[in-house]
Amino acid sequence: MGGLVEEYLPAMAMFGLQVTYAIMALLSRAALMKGMSPRVFVVYRQAIATLFIAPIAYFSRPKSRRLSLDLKSFSLIFLAALVGATMNQNVYFEGVFLAGSSMATAMTNLIPAVTFVIATMVGMESLKMRSLRSMAKIGGTVICVSGAMCMALLRGPKLLNSSLGFGMKSSIFSVESGSPHAWLLGSLCVFGSCCCWSIWLILQVPASASYPDNLSLSAWMCLFATIQSIIVTLLVEPMKVETWKIHSTIEVICYLFSGIVGSGIAFFLQAWCVSKRGPVFSAMFNPLCTIVTTILAAIVLHEEIFAGSLVGGVAVIIGLYIVLWGKAKDYVKEEHGVEKEEEDCESASTDRSSSKIGLEEPLLFEGATHHIDS
Repeated sequence: MGGLVEEYLPAMAMFGLQVTYAIMALLSRAALMKGMSPRVFVVYRQAIATLFIAPIAYFSRPKSRRLSLDLKSFSLIFLAALVGATMNQNVYFEGVFLAGSSMATAMTNLIPAVTFVIATMVGMESLKMRSLRSMAKIGGTVICVSGAMCMALLRGPKLLNSSLGFGMKSSIFSVESGSPHAWLLGSLCVFGSCCCWSIWLILQVPASASYPDNLSLSAWMCLFATIQSIIVTLLVEPMKVETWKIHSTIEVICYLFSGIVGSGIAFFLQAWCVSKRGPVFSAMFNPLCTIVTTILAAIVLHEEIFAGSLVGGVAVIIGLYIVLWGKAKDYVKEEHGVEKEEEDCESASTDRSSSKIGLEEPLLFEGATHHIDS
């Protein structure tokens, strides 16, 4: 029984994680509609995440094993925080406010496809035009992008819920939430967020190599993102104390939930699942967040659902799984490569031991002493 639970534990963790992301999207949407500023929200979220992660990172590692932050590590972590947290979250929550939580979570399924395109451009991905897997990556990416364009440009007839009304203007753009212009701008914001997150994923490779302490790395990124987000907010928002005030209970819940659960606990679960089953397994659960968010947003927040966005969302999910199928063999090859290297090292070690014994045998028997040192 214990073995069965342990086998399904990563799947259960990923299910809980996607539900957590869905709740976070709904809470942030509700708070934004109450007048919360997306920029201020990012500042509070990153600050709470820093206060949560930093003590754990500090006390979980012995003083003798703590890493120093040199100029290269500082530059990479600062850039990763700027792209992956500050820019990513500011444009994402702008998109959540303008286009809705269900639209935003559906668009995030583009991330594997966008990451594949950027990684190919910088030479981190290789393509073999005669390979079925490579063709699947290209085809899946095209389907994902086509679905995203369909969601942004072809709203189509309304399937569920009536208009929520206009007049909400927490956005930096001079548009009203719920209008056709807001829908398009929101879609572009979320797409920009996907690009930022994809670049962040690629930046993790050199950042982790330069500073190989993932927990401390996350703490530093949260701290840098807090400072960067404060600067962005001071530049964009009016210089008033009122901007930083908390106006409702839903804002407090949103700040605490997104900071502690969304950025703190979710980090541990995501890292643990990737270490157990790999990144492809984790990415396969992404559409679950879209489904849960869409259902709950329609029921709780009465968000409108359009035919175009529904068809586009389905296309993005289909494209996602095609890309993941194309990527799956790459991860299998990497795992086999690591295993093969370990086997080669063990074999070489055994050969060296055998050679050593062969060289030592005459000396052992030459003195007519048959002592074996155990």
